[in-house]
Amino acid sequence: MRADMNIEEQLAYLKRGVVDLIREEDLRRKLERSRQTRRPLRVKLGADPTAPDLHLGHTVVLRKLRHFQELGHTVIFLIGDFTGMIGDPTGRSVTRPPLSREEIQANAETYKQQVFKILDPERTVVEFNSRWLGALRSEEWIRLTAKVTVAQILERDDFQKRLREGSPISLHELLYPVAQAYDSVVLQADVELGGTDQKFNLLLGRDLQREFGQEPQVVMTVPLLVGTDGVQKMSKSYGNYIGIMDPPEEIYGKVMSISDELMWTYYELLTDVPAEELARWRAEAEAGRVNPRDLKAQLARRLVAEFHSEEAARRAEEEFNRVFRERGRPSEIPVFHLSASVGDRVELARVLVQAGLAPSMREARRLIEQGGVQVEGERITDPRAQIPVKPEFVLQVGKRRFVRVRSRETPNPMPT
Repeated sequence: MRADMNIEEQLAYLKRGVVDLIREEDLRRKLERSRQTRRPLRVKLGADPTAPDLHLGHTVVLRKLRHFQELGHTVIFLIGDFTGMIGDPTGRSVTRPPLSREEIQANAETYKQQVFKILDPERTVVEFNSRWLGALRSEEWIRLTAKVTVAQILERDDFQKRLREGSPISLHELLYPVAQAYDSVVLQADVELGGTDQKFNLLLGRDLQREFGQEPQVVMTVPLLVGTDGVQKMSKSYGNYIGIMDPPEEIYGKVMSISDELMWTYYELLTDVPAEELARWRAEAEAGRVNPRDLKAQLARRLVAEFHSEEAARRAEEEFNRVFRERGRPSEIPVFHLSASVGDRVELARVLVQAGLAPSMREARRLIEQGGVQVEGERITDPRAQIPVKPEFVLQVGKRRFVRVRSRETPNPMPT
């Protein structure tokens, strides 16, 4: 706990890595009042469960929530099971296809499990916004939307861009920021966090709270983490993500693949290493007194340990060094038994899915097309490639994932 910090120290701690803070004087006042009244602040983060897995990009804001928890405040992790069915239009050039209630509920369950790898469950309230948004009657929705003008909604950069380009904007998309803002009213949020792309929605929450006679929430935005490619924001759709549920070897290897320059951003946003210590490390690396690779390995160990364990981090490092320094295959490759006979031809994408190397045919074909799949060391780039079944062959996805495939007639090797 860091509740023994004075207010200025708390502000400095909370501001680390933050892009927007609206307004700092409001946050100072709320922190002072919280200390005097011993009432924890209610700090909100909304997340629409549009995909089952969280990645390191999501943890940037989750870590900031944990900072508030360390200061004694209460975090409200809001799962947007209602707004997820609308689809957040933020940054979208086309209307996002809405998810089904079944997809939303399945993803929401995995979110609940994953966030507690970072958040303290004792200081976290998990809410679902269908509880109040789904209960609003038609006339209540009309009264709610009457508190927001069309001009306010169309101030959003992405809506303006689509209007200029003549791209359609569906009416339900205009309701999304209103619904998100109303969440803050219902929860009486003192602070709301989000990525920089959420700034408009968070500010609308302040406006709507005023309309309902509440003190406006403080808005804090954090950067969008750049993915392993060093170019695009981290996203599963770009294939540049590190999932927090990835195996330890995957996390370690992907961290080691980032550039030296990007490493410093990851240290700042994904760890609590003090800024002055980071500055010292960087100066030593630039002067040639420290090898950046060693600092990157330390970062990889930290992240694997956080999401798995210290022992898993040690094993992942040993395996990485063995495979990449010695240019060998992993010491233990899992075996998949293929339901096909020697000489048959099978679709490579389907084998990837069956062997657990890709979650879907669509993702498998994307991996193949991007050159990320090898069969016995040969890179395959035709997304619909058919491969001949051999008694045994090794599939490789990326640099770190291997599966040994055996046909159904191939017996297990005799123990030596």
